[in-house]
Amino acid sequence: MTRPSRSSGIRVAATVAFVIAVLYVAREVLIPLAFAITLSLVLSPAVGWLQNVHIRRFPAVLVVMVVAIATAGGISYVIFDQLVQVANELPAYRENIHNKLKALRTPNKGALGRAAESVKELGKELTTPAPEQPEAATPRGRSERTNTPANPLPVQVVDLPANGLVYVRDLTQPFLAPLAILGIVLVFTVFLLVEEVDLRNRLFRLAGLNRLNVVTQALDDATRRVSRYLMLQFLVNAGFGVLSGAGLYLIGVPYAALWGTVAALFRIIPYIGSVVAGLFPLVLSLAVFDGWRAPLLVFLLFAILELITGNLLEPRLYGAHTGISSLALLLTTVFWATLWGPAGLILSTPLTVCVVVLGRHVPHLFFLHILLGDEPALAAEAHLYQRLLAMDDQEARAVAEEYLRENSLLQLYDSVILPTLTLAEQDRHKGDLDAEHEEFLFLSLREMLAEFSENAQNAAAESPEKPPGPTHPGRILCFPAHDEADEIAAAMLAQLLEQTGCATISFPLGSSPENMLGVMEPSAADVFCISAVPPFAFSHARTLNRQLRTKFPHSKILIGLWGFSGDVERALQRFKPAPPDKFAVSFADVIAYLNPPAPLLPTDAAQADEPHTEAPEGTALLRP
Repeated sequence: MTRPSRSSGIRVAATVAFVIAVLYVAREVLIPLAFAITLSLVLSPAVGWLQNVHIRRFPAVLVVMVVAIATAGGISYVIFDQLVQVANELPAYRENIHNKLKALRTPNKGALGRAAESVKELGKELTTPAPEQPEAATPRGRSERTNTPANPLPVQVVDLPANGLVYVRDLTQPFLAPLAILGIVLVFTVFLLVEEVDLRNRLFRLAGLNRLNVVTQALDDATRRVSRYLMLQFLVNAGFGVLSGAGLYLIGVPYAALWGTVAALFRIIPYIGSVVAGLFPLVLSLAVFDGWRAPLLVFLLFAILELITGNLLEPRLYGAHTGISSLALLLTTVFWATLWGPAGLILSTPLTVCVVVLGRHVPHLFFLHILLGDEPALAAEAHLYQRLLAMDDQEARAVAEEYLRENSLLQLYDSVILPTLTLAEQDRHKGDLDAEHEEFLFLSLREMLAEFSENAQNAAAESPEKPPGPTHPGRILCFPAHDEADEIAAAMLAQLLEQTGCATISFPLGSSPENMLGVMEPSAADVFCISAVPPFAFSHARTLNRQLRTKFPHSKILIGLWGFSGDVERALQRFKPAPPDKFAVSFADVIAYLNPPAPLLPTDAAQADEPHTEAPEGTALLRP
């Protein structure tokens, strides 16, 4: 996927600002449309099921809408009827409510009462106006009468009595706007369900025929994530309602089932829904019970449930299944609530899912996927290299250990440590890596390798299984091509080969093959392995290969150009006239070459078609 150029940054920022402005200005139309799209995603599976039983789409949509409206209306009627019953019973607890309010007032006795009285008297002194100064004597001959009366008459504005139509209008006006929005949402939902195929095709046509693949993937991705979120939200809210209703029943709060249903419905509103839902049983418990024990239990019940659900359960479920990070969920909730009010608060997660999917599939909006998505911002090798550059050895080890929890040691070396060495070599040859950071980086990596080797040996010693015997008849002689990164890579390869049962010797940096091998004549079964880390080790590997081939013409030579991504056949041409026997780009290639899988026996023929991993045989002990 291509990244946007820097020159287009201003244009992208202007486009985002324009879109935000349009979302705010056109919110009266976009809010019902967003609710309708969300509702259509919920009802679309039911419409599809009716179509599968040979009912045409339009009648299927009507049946689903009628059933959904009847169900919602029935639930609303039951809740409203029980709320009216609760309101009618509250006057019976008037004396209890009065006693609670009286107890909450500041007592007149004791230290607290005296302190409150002192504060009250001090406030009176501060607010008492200063005494009036005596007026100067009125000169003779001037009248002492003033035009201001001693007691001015108060003026009161009295409204004319309203007629019946005005009273009805004032009574129904607060309900007209929500009913109008609900009607628009239902109309949009019916239209979206009936014209789903046509609208989808028009969207494809608008995007262009050359982008059918991208638009299809984006649409399917968004639909799948939003549908999964709605299902998870339904399950979480239902569980919250069941637990809160059961807890209220055990406490003894009347209408426990009602308050559990209200809690499940109100939790559609993130963060504040459960708080509002908990106020109803809390107020009722204050009115019904004499002491403070039951209200305190109600408060603790909702507080504990919300803390567990909102801080532990929901971030893990929603983040893992919607592709949004927990921090992004919080920030986008504030953003949509500021932009669209309560409606934005309800729709924040589905809208953010669509934004993340858009950033994932549109190159110029890829920054949205990075900022809001739950994927790691840095790959493991980049994260490890960055912490080593920051000289933070502890966090660098944590990165490697975290990767090692879910992967083998072979995968850690191939996918994390080797790319880290490649990044270091690139910066070193460009002059961006000074001597201090270079020394710290290589020293930290050596210590990590020693620790991983010790852990692997301890794990092998504690394992009841016997370690594998020698799988290669000769010795593996590992030589670094030129510098310290090549030496560390050779040590990693030797460590992995030893765990597979191979007799391996890793030679230090600067050792000449003639001097090191003078006292130990290699046999035809021995294999020379030249370790080279790109990008500037190719020529050194070629020189060392030529020296070994000249001195030991009958021995096999394996060159490991770790992480090489070019054409292997073309690279081998550069080693002529004495090419190596094997050209490997990863440790897994070397292990597979030196430990070929055994041929299948007739008794194993039945297992030949079973799924298997691509890891070569003999690497079972590579996980410490």
